[in-house]
Amino acid sequence: MDFAEKIVDVTKEIFGTMIMVDVTAGEPLSEHKSRFQCSLSAMVGFAGFKQGNLTLHAPDAVARGLTQDFLGMEVESINEDVEDAMGELANMLAGSLKPFISSENGKVELSLPSVVHGEEYTLTVVNKADWVIVPFTVSHGDFLVGLEIKKQ
Repeated sequence: MDFAEKIVDVTKEIFGTMIMVDVTAGEPLSEHKSRFQCSLSAMVGFAGFKQGNLTLHAPDAVARGLTQDFLGMEVESINEDVEDAMGELANMLAGSLKPFISSENGKVELSLPSVVHGEEYTLTVVNKADWVIVPFTVSHGDFLVGLEIKKQ
């Protein structure tokens, strides 16, 4: 299954319908990215038939801009509203991908969203995983949507 294509489809759908933002997808990254600076990462884990994680990574300015679009309010800094909005976007993305990760052989359950924010951090979620990270561009800048599925 081509998860990159599914990530592009669900991201365009959710951003277009839920926050009325057009997104342009780039080519999936050829190297895994785990180090971030002045960014926010919202994650939703899944467990059951498959284990893994969906992550939405955005530089601070992009996270603030997307939150403004989502909530319709001015956002001047990374605060609880931004963390909640980005967590909810990650949750919607994970929920939309869940049917493609599950199968008739087994169900997958999603965790509550978690958010990490900082000036510099490294994020390692699933060791020994198949992964895909797709870059997207919006009017506020670029962000990444990544999916990691633990190798069986």
